[in-house]
Amino acid sequence: MGKVWVYAELNQGALAPTSLELMALARELGDVEAVALGGGAKAAAATLGKHGAKVVHVNEDAAFDDFVAEPATAALASLYKEQAPDLILFSFTPDSREVAGRLAARLEVGLISNAGNVVATGGGFVAKVPYFGGAKLASMKANKKPAIILVRPKSFEPSEAGGTAEVKDFKASIDEGSKRAHIIERVVEASEKVKLEDAKVVISGGRGMGGPNNFPLLEELANALGGAVGASRAVVDAGWVPYSMQVGQTGKSVRPGVYIAVGISGAMQHTVGMKASKIIIAINKDAEAPIMKMADLGVVGDALKIVPALTAAVKAKKK
Repeated sequence: MGKVWVYAELNQGALAPTSLELMALARELGDVEAVALGGGAKAAAATLGKHGAKVVHVNEDAAFDDFVAEPATAALASLYKEQAPDLILFSFTPDSREVAGRLAARLEVGLISNAGNVVATGGGFVAKVPYFGGAKLASMKANKKPAIILVRPKSFEPSEAGGTAEVKDFKASIDEGSKRAHIIERVVEASEKVKLEDAKVVISGGRGMGGPNNFPLLEELANALGGAVGASRAVVDAGWVPYSMQVGQTGKSVRPGVYIAVGISGAMQHTVGMKASKIIIAINKDAEAPIMKMADLGVVGDALKIVPALTAAVKAKKK
């Protein structure tokens, strides 16, 4: 089996959940090692070991936290020359995309982006990449080593495999040329709400909600269920809600236990971001809407009447 690296993204010292999703995939593809850079890297090694990493390469230089992408690129390129893994997996997140693209250019290899799955075949790796809004899957083979593949978040469920990782400190020469884009401030959005991508229940609204003034109905239902509110691209483009709420190919991918699509027709651009949900419920006036065909339960009717009634029923059940 080949050697597989997972780029374990850290966010202000905390291991990103997407890193553990990659570990679940990596275990199917070869001998797994992880690379963690910046503050908290050594602390993250224990968790990575439980999820299947045999070795975790760490470097806690402050440059990885203070500068954008280039120090991490330099460190990975240097470590690659020593270790020569066959495959490097990155999560399809803004920070990891910055590093993966630069690393591919540095190593003069291609990069496969937005993969939903990766399989080992013929001594190499093939990524399954959705297109046409997720209606089709393209098989893309990496022809050079290392194969560098960005995997879409929520494509895999994290799961512990047991074990302990060997932690290896490595030195990386980070020259001044890699210290150009400096992070001068971090602003954390204060919120008591459940994060959309982590929610166990997601209620998403589309044009069938009639307008932005009706989205509080979804918020009330989400609060009653302990969930989060999402939206289709159409309503985001219309300015009804912010982009941070968008679910779909160009938005966030979610994998909740229950997904409730309210007034959403079910365009492929949207469904690619939520089709991995365990249970899908659709509320729509149109019984022939595409979303109804993929729903486990379809409710035909006026969402503006059904949603308040559902919220009231949930609240009554809790009493």
